[in-house]
Amino acid sequence: MTAAGTPHTREQLDQDYQRWSTAAAAVLAKGRRVDPADLPDTPEALLSTPTRDDVTVRPLYTRKDENSERGLPGSFPFVRGADPQRDVHQGWRVTERFGDLLGQSAADLNEAILEAAGNGASGVWLAAAGDAELATILADIYLDLLPVTLDAGADGIAAAEQFLRVLADRPAPPQEAPAMASTTHSLGLSPYTAAFSGRATVAVEAAVALAVNAPERVRTFRVDGTDFAQSGATNAQEIGLLVAAGLAHVRDLVAAGRTPVQALGQITFAVSVGDDQFASIAKLRALRLMWARVAQVLGAPDAGAALTHAVTDLSMLTQRDPWVNMLRTTVAAFGAGVGGADQVTVLGYDAALPLSARSSKASFSARIARNTQLLLLEESNVGRVLDPAGGSWFVEDLTTDLAAAGWKVFTDVERLGGYTEALSSIRTWIDEALAARDAAVADRSAPITGVSEFPNLGEAAFAEALADTTDVPTATAGLARVARRFEQLRDRADAATVRPSVLLLPLGSVAEHNGRTTFVANLLAAGGIEAVNPGPVTADTVAQVATGAGTIAVLCGTKARYAQDGPAVLAAARAAGIDRVLLAGPDKEWPDGGDAPDGSLRVGIDAVATLTELLDTITAQAGE
Repeated sequence: MTAAGTPHTREQLDQDYQRWSTAAAAVLAKGRRVDPADLPDTPEALLSTPTRDDVTVRPLYTRKDENSERGLPGSFPFVRGADPQRDVHQGWRVTERFGDLLGQSAADLNEAILEAAGNGASGVWLAAAGDAELATILADIYLDLLPVTLDAGADGIAAAEQFLRVLADRPAPPQEAPAMASTTHSLGLSPYTAAFSGRATVAVEAAVALAVNAPERVRTFRVDGTDFAQSGATNAQEIGLLVAAGLAHVRDLVAAGRTPVQALGQITFAVSVGDDQFASIAKLRALRLMWARVAQVLGAPDAGAALTHAVTDLSMLTQRDPWVNMLRTTVAAFGAGVGGADQVTVLGYDAALPLSARSSKASFSARIARNTQLLLLEESNVGRVLDPAGGSWFVEDLTTDLAAAGWKVFTDVERLGGYTEALSSIRTWIDEALAARDAAVADRSAPITGVSEFPNLGEAAFAEALADTTDVPTATAGLARVARRFEQLRDRADAATVRPSVLLLPLGSVAEHNGRTTFVANLLAAGGIEAVNPGPVTADTVAQVATGAGTIAVLCGTKARYAQDGPAVLAAARAAGIDRVLLAGPDKEWPDGGDAPDGSLRVGIDAVATLTELLDTITAQAGE
């Protein structure tokens, strides 16, 4: 607004943006020590960040980026939420998972669910075999208040039929709660997405037959985006494939005699949410926008409300320093809640570890996960406003761009003949996305706190190598955790009789070498290698510190110090029997002429490949 209270004109907005651009250019030019006219691109381009979906996140969003209103929550196009009746005092449903622990009886599960409900859980995600005693497990649970989602794998039909009998036999409550999006039960059948991931599932035909007769407040199909996310899919790929698989189910139901409205009413979506809070917010909003468009094309726009169950992404969780996972899942839960998820499940901080390798009691992990959401709901009051990010220029723009990227994935699937026909291509697309993600993790442009950055070599080693395991609840056979390649190195280093180590050769004062000794120690620790720092060395003291220190060393100092002392210390190191000497920093900092180090450790290298090579050398020398 202007001082007079009238809206800015387009010309004024352009002038304001140009003033910002000029100021930003001056700051960038000062940092690069060049003239603003010599910058290689515009300030906006230099400060923008591309996502894995090639969506550009710009440094500044202004009224120039303002979009038209998205409507109200619960109305087409449902970007702002699926449920117009959502209780702002309740917020989303805190959905806790049960049934993964070994040896639990039906009575034990019932007790666990009731206890969780008494401590804030408001939804149940139940892993149950076909012969599970659901009547006992769900005894005394108000099924009009707590939505149940089943996960029974190949026993899905039997478990679903038993659950429907429990519902039918349950006496009506004195006052039944109104049906809402967040209290809809899901039979949890996901044959199409499971066909990609290889999870045990049921035949599509059997699921369709069940869906045709499903009662009110029960939806049969749970289109599961975690099947794609765990294999490395990008956000746009996940939501595009969710829409493609969901549409395949709708087509099956219409072919079985259901109307589009009835078919759309049998679909719910499971969506993975990660530690990029804005991406998670936009992802849920974009999925609803896309699904509403599908419903509109089917002639049933008012039936296009996508019911979503957000689950914190198992692939982002680490096995090493797992306590950091509490931070990751908190950010993910925040994104899910602000993004309008109807139900949210926070996986335990130790969910990436097999049950036998967990150091905390299951009840502790579950309580922390539950309380993560309760703090957001009851202390931060995140759920009291529907679509709190709505109207944000950045979030609205990101929603639109992500929906467009997801829509392209969806239309590519359709061009190949639909979801089933496109499965082989889908695998190729996700494999390519995984390779790109792994490359970013390897060069640490996508850092992982506690693993590739600030690793803790002092934490207890596992009894066996676990980095590649998929034997954890909710995992698919294709689970490719973000941290797994660094954790493979940690497993390997921990298995050695003696911790692999590399000698540091700091040059000059602490002020001169501390930055690089810290960088190198952090890098080596990411691969399970200890950095031995004897303090500042000279050519005369290298032989003393090199005794018994192995045959790999790293020179650490400034460019000026390398020029002054580097050649002499390098020669002394070689004379002391150190076979391989590396340089901390770019190769170009080493003075020209004469002997040179055998490589460098610097920002941007493939850390996984470098650390693998170092471990190969160290273990070969140790005879292990």
